[in-house]
Amino acid sequence: MEFSEEQLRKWLSKYKFRDLTIEELKSVHELYPNTTFAMNTYSNSYNIPIFLWILDSHPFTPPICFLKPTANMGISVGKHVDARGRIYLPYLQKWSHPQSMIIGLLKEMSAKFEEELPLFSLSSSDAARQSELLSYIAKITEGEDNIQSKGEGKKNDGGFNKVTVIGAGDLGLACALAISAKGVADRVVVLDCSESTMKGVAMDLEIFALPNVEISRDFSASAGSKLVVLTVNSLGNAQSYLDVVQSNVELFRGIIPSVAHYSQQSVLLVASQPVEIMTYVSWKMSGFPKSRVIGIGCNLDSVRFQYIIANLLKAQIRGKDNWIVGEQGENKVAAWSASNSVTSHQDEDIANQNAQNLLANRAMEVLKGRGQKSWSVGLSIADLADSILNDKRKVHSISTMVKGCYNINSEVFLSVPCALGISGVTEVIKLLDKGTVAQELQSTAASIHDLQQQLKL
Repeated sequence: MEFSEEQLRKWLSKYKFRDLTIEELKSVHELYPNTTFAMNTYSNSYNIPIFLWILDSHPFTPPICFLKPTANMGISVGKHVDARGRIYLPYLQKWSHPQSMIIGLLKEMSAKFEEELPLFSLSSSDAARQSELLSYIAKITEGEDNIQSKGEGKKNDGGFNKVTVIGAGDLGLACALAISAKGVADRVVVLDCSESTMKGVAMDLEIFALPNVEISRDFSASAGSKLVVLTVNSLGNAQSYLDVVQSNVELFRGIIPSVAHYSQQSVLLVASQPVEIMTYVSWKMSGFPKSRVIGIGCNLDSVRFQYIIANLLKAQIRGKDNWIVGEQGENKVAAWSASNSVTSHQDEDIANQNAQNLLANRAMEVLKGRGQKSWSVGLSIADLADSILNDKRKVHSISTMVKGCYNINSEVFLSVPCALGISGVTEVIKLLDKGTVAQELQSTAASIHDLQQQLKL
């Protein structure tokens, strides 16, 4: 066929290096005379099947996104897709209403998948291996709840104790290690969507392999958990205390609905700060009954307080009836439950009100020197996990809904002694009727309620 250089010049008029291109094409034609040339527009178009799981908290919570491959398609695992077909995108991680919308999500998905195709064509032999994965994805499509996490061959029935720790920071890792060491869980899942954090944790846990600890970036890995521990905190650049709390609310908006969906019968244990408010936020966002949403509250301080009185101050106490209650931090107060009886060499003196207050004040002074390091909080959380998973009905000072108690009429969570079992709080233990303790709790509740009213939930 005739080579038309003039035609090529017209077609390639916008090419930066037109002459070089024409020279090369001329060489091609000389070697292969039957070659024909034509001008067209290149379009990269792929049909990638996906589904979006739009939660009942939409538009404040991002959709959960999955690929939906056919039997002859394989999933290409990459930075935006995991082996299960779960899709991870910056747009999802930064989801914020009203700026974030499904249209914007689909546009980013198209752009990212054009750069890195998430699916590939399988050979006939490989296609046969897809059945298990497709069955798993079908369960999600149909809305089934009891989805197994990767590598878990055992169904999460009544005898399988699974704990998910949300957050792969120092506190999250301390919790996972303490719970694993205590031997109260058959499996511990450490879940965090922050890729940079997960790399470090995953590497360390791979080096020092723990057989019952699993690392994941996929919320479906938490499915069937009996206990979910929340340790995450926002690391934003908020200016005021209200802004800091609001940034944590936004963080929880992308976590709680997913956790609640995958583990609908779980107990939520909140360790994120501020504990009382974030426990309230978790309760509101999860739709769980108040008995199954609790905060770590003053559990660690109470255990230390009891130890100081019994071992350092040498007061002999029948039962562990002395507690730290109220708000975690500076506003905590010492209290005694109704069954308390104190005896020592000065029985008559310590039994009266003044001696009891003196003992509490001395213990509080010692307690002030004790910090709350990640490992100590982790040990405290492992103790709570033991009481919950083994249905011990052991009493702890934890954050629970106190509306209706101590003349508190607002929906706030404060630490009071509670018996804990597999369904969360089974009983709230009554404190001795001291006017000062009730007044402290009422004042703290009013302060927390005022802040909650300013949050955008």
